[in-house]
Amino acid sequence: MSTVVINAVPFRTHLKQGAQRLLAHDKARAAKFLQGLHPHGPVGSIAATASTHPHHHHHHHRKPRHAAAGGDAETAPATAEPAPVPPAGDPQAADDSIDVTDAGVTYTTSVGVGSPATQFTLLIDTESWVGAGTKYKQTQTSKSTRNTVNVTYGSGSFSGTEFTDQVTLGSGLVIQNQSIGVAQRASGFSDVDGILGIGPVDLTEGTVSNTTTVPTVTDNLFAQGTIPQESIGISYEPTTSEGSVNGELTFGGVDDTKITGDVSFVPITSTSPASNYWGIDQTVSYGGSSEAILQSSGIVDTGTTLLLIATDAFQAYQKATGAKLDQTTGLLTVTEQQFENLQSLFFNIGGTTFEFTPNAQIWPRSQNAALGGEEGKIYLITADLGSNSGSGLDFINGFVWLQRFYSVFDTTNTQVGIATTPFTDATTN
Repeated sequence: MSTVVINAVPFRTHLKQGAQRLLAHDKARAAKFLQGLHPHGPVGSIAATASTHPHHHHHHHRKPRHAAAGGDAETAPATAEPAPVPPAGDPQAADDSIDVTDAGVTYTTSVGVGSPATQFTLLIDTESWVGAGTKYKQTQTSKSTRNTVNVTYGSGSFSGTEFTDQVTLGSGLVIQNQSIGVAQRASGFSDVDGILGIGPVDLTEGTVSNTTTVPTVTDNLFAQGTIPQESIGISYEPTTSEGSVNGELTFGGVDDTKITGDVSFVPITSTSPASNYWGIDQTVSYGGSSEAILQSSGIVDTGTTLLLIATDAFQAYQKATGAKLDQTTGLLTVTEQQFENLQSLFFNIGGTTFEFTPNAQIWPRSQNAALGGEEGKIYLITADLGSNSGSGLDFINGFVWLQRFYSVFDTTNTQVGIATTPFTDATTN
C-alpha cells in the first residue's frame, strides 16, 4: 500500500488562540459526535444515505466532485458542502453542524484551479469547500453548469454558481472536470479563499441544484485512475510555531518516507455512535500499570485539537499524574518534578501498542502564550470529554495525538491505519 511522493500535498496547521476557546470548540464538537450528528466516516455516511434513500445505491467509482477556490464578491469558487446549519458566533450555536468552522484546529494548502492555474489558499475539511478571496478566472478548462450552489456552515455561508474545471493539488495530482462553486456571496471566512473538500461525498447532498451529491477531490482522483484507492495518509511534524508548513496529505496510499514501522490497520468500529465517523477500538493504559484507564470505542479526528477521554478515564489520568486543573486555561498542569516523573500513555490499537511519550503529553512550552498561559508552565493536552465511558464514543484522538503518528483514512477498505514516525519520540515540546 505504498505510493510515490508525487501524490503528496503539503499543508499548514492553524490553532485557535486561547485554551478556553480551544476547549470550548473541542467539547462542542465532541457533543455533536456523541449525538451522532452528520455521520462522515466511510461506514456512517453510507448508512445515513441508505436510510434516507433506501433505493439509492452508492458505488466506489463516482463522478467528479467539488474542489473549490475562492473569489471576490462577484466570483469566488467554492464547493458543495454539508447540510444547512444555523448561523453561529460561538461553537455552541452551530448545534447541527460538524464542519471546519467548529474545529479548534484547521489546515490550509495551496490549490491551482484552471489552466493556466490560479492559486488559491484553501482550508482542508473532511466535508467540502467554500469560496471567498482571490478572484476566479475562467480559462480554457472552465465550464459553467448553470447550477446554483448554496452552503451554510456553523459560522459562515456561501452561495454562487457551479463550474467544472481542472484542479491541481500537486505534481501528479491533476483532476479533470472537478465541480467547483464560484461564489457570488461568501461570509465568515477570513485569510482563505475557500474550502477544499476531501470527503465524504454524502455531506454534499442538497448543496447544488439539479444534483444529488457532488464527488470530492478524492472520489475524482480515484474515479479518474490517478490513485489506486480512496484513502488519505496524513503526516505531521510537531511544530513550535504557528502557521508553518508542518504536514502532508498523501492521496491513494502511504508515503513510506514518513513512517518508521508498518502501518497497523483496524476496521471501523461497530460501536455506535463512533461507527458513524473514523471510529476505532482502543485500550489506553498509563505507565507500567496492567490496569487500563480506558478500554473502549472512540474516534480519530483531525478537527479536534486535544486528546479527549471519558470523564472516569480523565479522573484516573489526573490522579496518576498528580496534575491540577488550571483555572486560567482549563487544562491540567504539572510541576517540573511531576513532569520528570510523568509516564508514557500506551494505546493498544488492533493488537499493536503505540507509545505516547511524556513529551507528547504536554503543550509546546514555546507556545504557551497562544494558550493564554504562563511562560514556562507545563500544560497537559489530555482533557475531559464530558461524559463517562460506555457512551459508544469515549475518546477523541485529536491533532495533538495525530501529530506524533502517521494516520491513514481508508474509505475503500473502511479502515484506519496508524504508524510510528521519526517524530513519535520527539522532545520538542
